[in-house]
Amino acid sequence: MDAPLDSHHGTHHGGHPAHPAHPVHHDDPGGAGGPLEASATLLVVTVLLVAAAGYLLAVRRARRRNPVQGWSAWRTASFLGGLAVVAVALLPPLGPAAHTDFRGHMAQHMLIGMYAPPALVLAAPVTLALRALSPAGARRITALLHSRPARLITHPAVALALSTGTLGLLYFTPLYGAAMGHPAGHWLMNAHFLASGCLFAHAVAGPDPAPARPGVPARLVYLGIAITAHALIAQAMYGGFFVRVHAPVDQVRQGAEIMYYAGDLAELLLAAALVATWRPERRSRRERPAPGTARAGSGSGGLPVGRPVSG
Repeated sequence: MDAPLDSHHGTHHGGHPAHPAHPVHHDDPGGAGGPLEASATLLVVTVLLVAAAGYLLAVRRARRRNPVQGWSAWRTASFLGGLAVVAVALLPPLGPAAHTDFRGHMAQHMLIGMYAPPALVLAAPVTLALRALSPAGARRITALLHSRPARLITHPAVALALSTGTLGLLYFTPLYGAAMGHPAGHWLMNAHFLASGCLFAHAVAGPDPAPARPGVPARLVYLGIAITAHALIAQAMYGGFFVRVHAPVDQVRQGAEIMYYAGDLAELLLAAALVATWRPERRSRRERPAPGTARAGSGSGGLPVGRPVSG
């Protein structure tokens, strides 16, 4: 990484201390492997197993409702793989290490916020729900997708602000220290990483219906902004500019390197997913509808949001 190095180890370029010379020890009742950690591990395992079971049951129901269409085994594997990545990030040994070592935190951040979300999103869980639910349930989901709040939050600009935009707020203000100082704050931070990462992956390359999703060129622009912002934040963190992370300097710099290189790879994979799933409509003049004719799928029972997701 070509980042500026500070000649005074452990200081900002303005002369103020960048990081303390020793790591901050957070409150950890029971310690690693103690009752609190054991309870957290049990909760994570339970939630992941419930999510996996729910997806598999929905797949079974969708196949029963439409045996011809079925459901892609690749999408099922993608969802289970995404859950496995979340498990690696939250369970020992990485999970406990992320509480006390900034490098562990950043590795956890990358896995939860940038690697698991594309796998979960490419599994098309919303489309699966539409196929598995009753017609009344599917109509309720369709109405929710077309609601104003859903259109707003799934727009790439909003998803970009929630996922990438909040990183500056986290690492360049006292927010990171405040979140890491309390177990609940750390879990809320991880939940934000996962939710905002899924939201951005869905807005950029998700196969599920998204009425507010712009065309592929616009989405590539938003993805390019995210790549640039991640690189700039990592460079600033490595050089000690404005960063407010209380950890040894070598940990912060190595964490910045993890963010820089792992973040680039994750976003390139997301770009590849976007390009791979892009199938522009190529219709001959004979196939084009006459002026004034409604487009197929744009009626009250359809979702005029692009090509349907294949099972």
